[in-house]
Amino acid sequence: MSEVSFEQLLNEEGSLNQIRTGAVVKGTVIGVKENEISLNIGYKADGIVTKNEYTNDSSVDLMEKVHVGDEMEVKVLKVNDGEGQVALSYKRLAQDRNSKKLEEAFENHTILKAKVSQVLSGGLSVMIDGIRIFIPASLVSDGFERDLGKYADQEIEFVIIEFNPKRRRIIGDRKQILVARKEEMKKALFERIEEGMIVEGTVKNLTDFGAFIDLGGADGLLHISEMSWGRIESPKKVFKVGDQVEVFIKEIKGEKIALSMKFPDKNPWMNADEKYGVGCIVTGKVARMTDFGAFVELEPGVDALLHVSQISRSHVDKPSDVLNIGQEITAKVVDFNPDDKKISLSVKALELDEMNDEE
Repeated sequence: MSEVSFEQLLNEEGSLNQIRTGAVVKGTVIGVKENEISLNIGYKADGIVTKNEYTNDSSVDLMEKVHVGDEMEVKVLKVNDGEGQVALSYKRLAQDRNSKKLEEAFENHTILKAKVSQVLSGGLSVMIDGIRIFIPASLVSDGFERDLGKYADQEIEFVIIEFNPKRRRIIGDRKQILVARKEEMKKALFERIEEGMIVEGTVKNLTDFGAFIDLGGADGLLHISEMSWGRIESPKKVFKVGDQVEVFIKEIKGEKIALSMKFPDKNPWMNADEKYGVGCIVTGKVARMTDFGAFVELEPGVDALLHVSQISRSHVDKPSDVLNIGQEITAKVVDFNPDDKKISLSVKALELDEMNDEE
């Protein structure tokens, strides 16, 4: 029997100290089977990586992925697996390192990106390098999300706000990213816009009193009275959510933006004196009625009053006795006041003119 030198014993003892549970070691592949990989790790016993400790994907073919001579870095699970070999794990080392990356991302508030792997009743689940991260429903968006299903298989950005791998609790937050970006867009928008400027936006929400228009950073209110020079019954009859519109900024008051589509160059009263001067014969539709007369729309934004005494040569008690909403009538302009935007009509005067012409 050959003598073993003290140096050899010391080296062997050094090796024994290095191979311990939890240690990370390097090895060379000396054999690959269907369900395990054999490694020479420079120890008195070889190391074994089972398929389950190589990957979570059962469809992986070890004999295609790993070859004799390959070098691998692995984690020691047991120094003696019960059969005189060292139990090793490839996937757990990767998970440890990936967990470390996520911890660093948590500490540095790094923005991460991943595909939604599962939509749950309480939020979304994403996977990064085999590690699950949960994003609660309240942190998915900056507004209430009725249907989280639209995020299925979508790639989203988030930051980690809670990191506790021991409890398998890693929480992500998408909301704060959206809020921060909107604030940046809002700041940029207010630095760019000014009253009187024509801008484009998207109809975001409709109410009975108007429409909220997304200007890209902030919403502006387009009041129903500012949607047209004419009369609008309901914003929902004119617009739908998602419509692209061109508006001008009527007023900026703090963070409130008032919008209008009553463009000054399209004001129907600009040339009203040419079309509706005293003595002109005009045609319009009855828009609304009161006890004292009927208002006739000559064009969108221009109404004229047909007083009850001017409806006919015959006596009329109430306009509704002889007129209907939407009825088209022809009358003579008997008064025109551009400053107050008032026009008075008379069917009676037109009838008298026609009688005089016949005589």
